[in-house]
Amino acid sequence: MKKLFDELSYEISKYTTQKYSTSFSLGIMALKPSIRPAIYAIYGYVRLADEIVDSFHGYNKEKLLKRLRAETYDALEDGISLNPILHSFQETIRQYEIDIQLIDQFLHSMEMDLRKIEYSSALYDEYIYGSAEVVGLMCLYIFTGGNKQQFKELKPFAMKLGSAFQKVNFLRDLKDDYQILGRTYFPGLNMSVFDNSIKASIEKEIEEEFGEALKGIKRLPGSSLFGVYLAYRYYLSLFEKIKRTSSHHILQQRIRIANSQKLLVAFKSYIRYKSAYL
Repeated sequence: MKKLFDELSYEISKYTTQKYSTSFSLGIMALKPSIRPAIYAIYGYVRLADEIVDSFHGYNKEKLLKRLRAETYDALEDGISLNPILHSFQETIRQYEIDIQLIDQFLHSMEMDLRKIEYSSALYDEYIYGSAEVVGLMCLYIFTGGNKQQFKELKPFAMKLGSAFQKVNFLRDLKDDYQILGRTYFPGLNMSVFDNSIKASIEKEIEEEFGEALKGIKRLPGSSLFGVYLAYRYYLSLFEKIKRTSSHHILQQRIRIANSQKLLVAFKSYIRYKSAYL
């Protein structure tokens, strides 16, 4: 009967992904069916932690995150959790022999969000590594399916992609992060003097990371190449829209890509993929 609970757990992780992210959901649908549940499990778990630090206002966030950490390691030790998202996550970690230190780094970055931090370059890199790059590495374990040499070769590119995605999120969410959560991630950024020049310097860094990441995407196995490329194109389209938006408007609104535009990106990405013009 445990099989039913396993299936339910992965379905809940899938539904969580679909509820929170259209872009990632469509990207995952472009992966080989056999690896989709594991990626849903990773995203579901990451979203669970994100919600604690970003949304559960009025609750003891530190206590909730400590509980999640303890329950995560209990689930990994026991091989089961009554929390369906945690259950599918621990099964995925065990199945693909994902380095548990990556989980620790991720939770460390989530803990950083509980404190008001003036980010230096070192702390900025530390936060991005734990909040985004390690998530890319968890997924890479699944994409490479135990091929250690392939994982080693693609590791730096997966980290660049995770970093680029996160920095795009930082720009997209600049208004809410600052006004609602009281956070400013970019090192030395004074929000009172944020202008197009500062914005352009941040964008140049992201642009370079996208360029490096694409080199690795092209070398991914066929089971994951199109799905990751599609997520890359979604984020690239969001980034291009952010670049066209003035610094003033970035501080006034959250930049979004309409679902109709996402479908167009998906169609164009598929044409590029089939014609090997990535």
